[in-house]
Amino acid sequence: MDANIASPAALIGDPTRAAMLQVLQDGRAQPASALAWAAGVTAQAASNHLAKLVDGGLLAVERQGRHRYYRLASAEVAHAIEALSVIAAPVRSLEIPRSPKARALRDARCCYGHLAGRLGVKVCDALLDRDLIRPAGDKRYAITPEGHAWFEDLGVSSQTLRGARGVARPCLDWTERRHHLAGPLGVKLLAAMTQRGWLALEPNGRAVRLTTNGARALLERLSVSLEDADQAAA
Repeated sequence: MDANIASPAALIGDPTRAAMLQVLQDGRAQPASALAWAAGVTAQAASNHLAKLVDGGLLAVERQGRHRYYRLASAEVAHAIEALSVIAAPVRSLEIPRSPKARALRDARCCYGHLAGRLGVKVCDALLDRDLIRPAGDKRYAITPEGHAWFEDLGVSSQTLRGARGVARPCLDWTERRHHLAGPLGVKLLAAMTQRGWLALEPNGRAVRLTTNGARALLERLSVSLEDADQAAA
């Protein structure tokens, strides 16, 4: 049986509910009052919209005393919102994230198991600039002979990777509007960086933290740094 995509699409398609879902994209839970303010509606209107989102499986609600806190129901919901954000008009809040959590999410995050955000885009650019991967048509990347050696040195057996859509492909980043590395190679690369202690996955949400050792290693191996990104966002 085909999935009924009309139901979640209708829920997301409402401007008020879409605004609430985007606010929750940074992984934090928010009370109804905060979501009402963000969407520019009354508390009663927000309550009605939130009930529909919960009933539709897009939001989960947690009670703490007299308060209710709402968050995205699953990683799949977050990915769906992220995918729609790629084709949506830019939002100013994405250009200058206001909360520390939102800034962290934009700097580096996990997207379908691979590295996204500013750091993901920079790593992908560096791999292309050093001819470790190269465009291969049909929205795919090919790994060069030098790339195979580079990834092997990192502990990624790129020769054994398989994927229905190719072993490496570009994925349009929803905050940067540029590509980061996706596919089996992107997944293995994130895993290798995490195992080496270069990156630390946050226990809650999708943010990824670049460690001191990771910052040093990426600068040495790929000339990649987040410092200029931080300064540009300041």
